[in-house]
Parts: sequence; C-alpha cells; structure tokens
Amino acid sequence: MSKIVIIGGGVSGVISAIYAKKNGNDVIILERNNDILKKLLITGSGRCNYFNDDQDVNHYHSDSMDIVKKIITKENINELLKFYDDIGIIPKIKNGYYYPYSNQAINVKDMFNAKLNSIGVKVICNYLVNDINYDGKFIINDEIICDKLIISTGSKAYPKTGSDGMGYKFLKDLGHNITKINPALTGIVSNNKYLKELTGVRCEAKVSLYENNLLLKEDSGELQLTDYGLSGICTFNISYLVNKNDNDKYVLVNFIPFIKTKEEFISYIKEKNNKNKNIYELLEGILNKKVINVILKTSNINYNSKLDELTTKQLDTLSKNVVTYRFDIIGTNSFDKAQVCTGGLILSEINYKNMMSRKINNLYITGELLDVDGDCGGYNLTFAFISGFLAGSDC
Repeated sequence: MSKIVIIGGGVSGVISAIYAKKNGNDVIILERNNDILKKLLITGSGRCNYFNDDQDVNHYHSDSMDIVKKIITKENINELLKFYDDIGIIPKIKNGYYYPYSNQAINVKDMFNAKLNSIGVKVICNYLVNDINYDGKFIINDEIICDKLIISTGSKAYPKTGSDGMGYKFLKDLGHNITKINPALTGIVSNNKYLKELTGVRCEAKVSLYENNLLLKEDSGELQLTDYGLSGICTFNISYLVNKNDNDKYVLVNFIPFIKTKEEFISYIKEKNNKNKNIYELLEGILNKKVINVILKTSNINYNSKLDELTTKQLDTLSKNVVTYRFDIIGTNSFDKAQVCTGGLILSEINYKNMMSRKINNLYITGELLDVDGDCGGYNLTFAFISGFLAGSDC
C-alpha cells in the first residue's frame, strides 16, 4: 500500500482519488477551498454538461495533438461511461450533450462525495499548499510525506473557484516546462464603435476568426453581443485562438447563416422585395432591429430607401455587412471570466498512458494543468475525467 496525495479537489483530482483508492492505497485530497468540486457546480450553467456523444478529437486543442489522440480513445471513453453508470449518474441526452437527469450539477457533486466517503478517501479542505520538495518521496509544506503525488490544481481560469495558477509554479519548480497560458472559452473583446448600440442582441449567427485574411476557425450558434464585444458558445469555441500570438485578428459575423455569400443574399433580398416597403422593413423579417440599425449606418444607407433605389455599390456593401460584418478584436476577456485556459504542461513531458511525469517518477499531472483544452459541450470535463482515472489507476 502506498500513500497517495492529491493536490486539488476538482474533477480530475477526485476521479484520480477514487481510482487510486480502488488499488488499496492510503489516499488524501488536499483542497484549498472549504469544499471540493466548486468548479463542477458552475459547469453547464449549473446543469453539469459532463459528456458529449461526438468525441471527434478535433473538439480538443493542444500543441501536441498526436498525444491527445492517444488519450481520447474508445477504450478510455468506454471506461469513463462505465464509471458514470457505476456511480449512478442517469443521463439526460440532448443533441448529443449529456446532463444528469436531475439537471443539477449539485447532484453529481453529492454522488462524488458519497463515493469518496464510502471508500475512505480522506479530504482535507482549507489546506493551502505552498511548496513541494522531492527526495525520493514527496514532501508537502514540510509536513506531509507521500510515495506518489498527483497534482490536479486546475489552471488560472475562473480563480473564484480556487484556480490561481499555483500548479504551474509547482511544475516549474519540479523541472517541467509550461507553454504560454491564455484564457479560453470566454468572450472576445472588440473595439467596434457600435457595440453600445448592439448590446443585448442575441441571434443565430456564424462567427469566423481571421488572421492576415486567413481563416483560423469558425463556428455557428447563438451569438450574444455585449458592451465589450462578442459572447455566446460559438464565440467561446473560437476564443482559444485569439491570444495564440500578437498578430491582429478580426471576426466576421454572418447574421443570417442560412445564406453563405453576398451574391446569395442579393438574390434573396431581391426575391423578397416588396415595392411598398423600405429597406429597413425588408430586413425586419430576418434581422434583429439593433443589427439592422447598425448595418444600415455602416452601409451608409437611408432607412427609408427602397431596395430599387440602392446603387450597385450600396447593395454590395449592404450584403457584405449582413453576411460578413467585421469586428476588429483586441483580445479576450480575462482569466476570471474564462472557463478554461489554453497552454499548460507540454504533453511530451508526461506518459500519456498514465499521466506520470517523464522527469520525476511517481509524479502525476491531470486536468487543466496539461496543454489540452476543449470546445464547449462537455469536452473539458471529459478530459479531466480521463486524465484523472488514468493517473489514479496507475497508483
């Protein structure tokens, strides 16, 4: 029997504790907050979107995608689903998104707590780890000694839940390399002069992120426009690329994504043309009023103009602004408004089969500390679960 200490009572830490205890070890979780699994409670807007049927590896992002493909495998996914079933989570599946049938993240948290209590995992809350030393064994704060250590502290995202990035320091002190850390799954900040007028708009749209006229990524869904810029799941899913480098980037928004090109829009609006209506009235059937106002201003078109009165240039500008309205961007929201982070421990420094460090024997790293982040839709929790049970199973 080994003594296992897990720093961090988030999802990956708790799962690793459960699996490590199955192997008959003495397992302790050290949690800086007054309770474990605080971040789990806010996932899925409090409903806990914990899995997704679509496990295409392209929903995950890393500088080491070849290694990610070896972690997100059918075998590991099946073990994950078996665990969910064993612990008693009954899924409610909507469009491939998995939620607990209760629609409450607190229920999932309670199930984990019950499991930890039933198998005898010791949880110490309000315990702040300041330093870790290694001399064949791990020494934490000069008082706790263990045979194996799992670091599961989380990233710098949403620090209100206790994730302040301390785990990166621990790893650096232990000789590991960390790639640049940036906020992800968060809003994109723009300097568009019409943001105040657009604030509050919610609409179906396609958002496309560009750098030097090169498309980096696009996504569709509900777009939310705010006083700082763009929000909504489709925005979150492209946000991880915004801070990858310092090059200027911009977002093009298609406000009617069922139409793909300017030419298609021109044909569409001409077909819908009613000579008794002005251009504003023609657009009312497909666009939010605030969006219409801004697009007409940007296109320098009078609201009362009839479609047939528009010049070729005006019609071209209008169509361009409807299907490719440009938002110049200056970054993303900060870590305190990010769900996860990009960057982290370079994956080549861990053994993907068990999450053990290749630099220090019996040291394991899980969850958001690793250079892996996923799209909205349960992917980050899935990676947290998988990395957790791989680490715990090896102890």
